[in-house]
Amino acid sequence: MATTEANTEQTTGSGEPADQTAAADATTKGTEPEMRAVVLQSFGGANRVKVMKKTVPTPKDGEVLVRVKACGLNFLDLMTRQGSVDDCPRTPFILGTECSGYIEALGTGVEDLKVGDRVVAFQRSGTFAEAIAVPTKYVYEMPNKMTYEEGAALGVCYAAAYMMLYEVANLTKGKTLLVHSAGGNLGIAVSQLCKMVDEIKIFGTASTAKHQAINDKFDHLFDRTACDYVEAIKKIEPKGLDIVLDCLCGEDTNRGYDLLKPMGKYVLYGISNVVTGETRSFFSYARTWWNVDSVKPGKLWDENKSMSGFQFYHFLFNQGGEEAVTTVMNEIFKLHTVNILNPIIDSTYAFEEVGEAMLKMHDHKNVGKILIIPEQEPKPKPVTVTETAASEASSTDDVKEPDTPK
Repeated sequence: MATTEANTEQTTGSGEPADQTAAADATTKGTEPEMRAVVLQSFGGANRVKVMKKTVPTPKDGEVLVRVKACGLNFLDLMTRQGSVDDCPRTPFILGTECSGYIEALGTGVEDLKVGDRVVAFQRSGTFAEAIAVPTKYVYEMPNKMTYEEGAALGVCYAAAYMMLYEVANLTKGKTLLVHSAGGNLGIAVSQLCKMVDEIKIFGTASTAKHQAINDKFDHLFDRTACDYVEAIKKIEPKGLDIVLDCLCGEDTNRGYDLLKPMGKYVLYGISNVVTGETRSFFSYARTWWNVDSVKPGKLWDENKSMSGFQFYHFLFNQGGEEAVTTVMNEIFKLHTVNILNPIIDSTYAFEEVGEAMLKMHDHKNVGKILIIPEQEPKPKPVTVTETAASEASSTDDVKEPDTPK
């Protein structure tokens, strides 16, 4: 695979070191303030991501400027980097779709928020930056006791899980449910939200390495790469399940539908099976959709089953869902305040380490949320044997004096 470390832009267009140029510009009256941001230069692998200097945006009418303290990494960010999302901006652009921070400035016409408010914000792209300008309809004021890390972790995944469970799937007492990628942030959100309803039995799929960490959150866990989870579930629930939440698509769509009992509901909320490598694969994309069986309306009618889809970003940004999401976010914040919802932070990364963070998510090694922290320093890199040898060879202490002719 290509290198996974996000590169830091070291020079400006003039070829001068960026820090020296910035210092020189700072002395010039009227120079616009700059910030660091994670920029996708072109679609492809993690080596296409670089940390660059950008101008701090000015909030327009109805917008606020948020000083970013924590960013949430989502699987959609990986798909966006690859160019696997239909409505991606043209490159280059700043990555990221959710963050937490505090309001640093107000645009005209903003009355319901003030400078200093601590908030969570959603954006089509651009949150992996030290500051972002966001319309107020996508900004949600955090409770006083919530940390910035918790705010970034409680955003997209918890809102999506809440809406799927209670508005799409109609979760009620005594239901049985399956969620894939149970060790991810959304899977954990589902497990916590299900605890608010009596007698819910939760099944999950996750790699065996994650089972111990999340075993107490699910009634039954299966590694779908190591066993036939459909047959295993049917042995426990011969009649089938009431709800299947699927982020995989492909053959797992057919399996999920077959697991439903009469009146059961299948909800597709992701297509992660299309991401098989670091770069976009047209073969994987085509195979994923080719493997989905065609389900005719008459079949749903005969079998009393439902199939639904839920795409949080389309709902929020393209389909006028801002009021509904605001209501859901306020409810999520309340549930966190009373300790019903408590996100698990898997790990945090610096801007320069976004590539490493993406690789960890791509390999499904995270349990809970991966965060990107603008103020965090990148972790020191281990020194390789080659580097050590080169360093020793260049040391003047090891240079022998030439023999003096006798």
